[in-house]
Amino acid sequence: MKKWLIILLALTMTVPLLSACWNQKELTDLAFVLALGIDKGEDDMYHVSFQIVNPGNVSTGQGGGGGQGLPIAVYKSTGRTITEAARNATKKVSRRLYYAHTNLVVVSEEVAKEKNSLLHIMDGLDRDPEFRTTTELVIARDSTAEELVTTLTILDKLPVMKITKEIKATEAMLGENMSVTIDDFMNGIISTGKEPIVNGYRLVGIKEKARLAENLQTTTTDAFLAADGLAVIKDGELIDWIESNKARGVIWVLDKAKSTDITISWNGKKNGLSMVPIRSKTKVATAFKNGKPIINISIENEGWISEANTAIDLTDPKIMEKIQKLVERKIEKEVLSSVKEAQKLRCDIFGFGENVHKTNPKLWKKLESNWNDYFADLEVNVKVDSYARREGVRTKPFWSVLKFK
Repeated sequence: MKKWLIILLALTMTVPLLSACWNQKELTDLAFVLALGIDKGEDDMYHVSFQIVNPGNVSTGQGGGGGQGLPIAVYKSTGRTITEAARNATKKVSRRLYYAHTNLVVVSEEVAKEKNSLLHIMDGLDRDPEFRTTTELVIARDSTAEELVTTLTILDKLPVMKITKEIKATEAMLGENMSVTIDDFMNGIISTGKEPIVNGYRLVGIKEKARLAENLQTTTTDAFLAADGLAVIKDGELIDWIESNKARGVIWVLDKAKSTDITISWNGKKNGLSMVPIRSKTKVATAFKNGKPIINISIENEGWISEANTAIDLTDPKIMEKIQKLVERKIEKEVLSSVKEAQKLRCDIFGFGENVHKTNPKLWKKLESNWNDYFADLEVNVKVDSYARREGVRTKPFWSVLKFK
């Protein structure tokens, strides 16, 4: 009898495990939100754009071309808060908005500059258990967030994929942008020794045509999305932008540089040689002089000669050594330029404060409250060791033997 009671008890305990569908959601009842665009209107309300995938119009395989309609639909809603705007959107959408597949949040420049707006938006997104904080965050520059999430793209059928993949591509090949998630942003906000940066994006071209189907019917579009600079955030607000080579210098310091192109002059010819890094490692260390912290940045770079637009013999060790020195100076100059730019803004986007904290917690307690002001006059040294490991498939330009060169 006792044996049967144990079996009955065991069966009773397994019953809850069999109710796996208690919270099931039918796909036909869900609207998959791929991207959110957040603007602010004259009414001081949040204007939120929801980019929703149109499953029937997206190709699902090599042989399937999907439907004939557009791959996305964008619904707009307003509210005093993001939550209110999302709830108001249900008046227009026949399905429940589902955020588990949201890959992108776009915030307008106007909203990013408004006091505490970014903090309130991130709080709302972070609290939602359905929303992933690994979602990419960008700021719409000289454009509205709505314009970015409604733009149709040629190569990537889903516009959200265009932005997220493009950020990863430019991080890997150019080094002027890097992936910044909502998690990264929030960690930067709560840190007392580092301020966050966010990628900038803009709509280039004839904006009115960006959301029309005809934008997909030509080989060259009238409007397209492009990454553009790094937004500097201080005290939760956008204060300025860092662009081009200065943005690349930021990526060098943060040890996010995977590859880029470094162009130097040779024999009096401007842009005579190009080197492409294949490996790069940055180390930031804190030293102390007279009780004051000094930041030492050490960069080790390995690359190959990708282009030679001047007569040169790359088999000569002395020439290769000279090239390496020129590349080192070029990287040092870019990094120092980025540091000075951030120091002008009194905004430690590099995390030097975090480094000081780890090295000397006692001194950090004295500097913490005024760290960004102290950062503005901080001594920063940069040392670069660059090595040219390969010369491509030839050691001399193919035209070097020609008489008319």
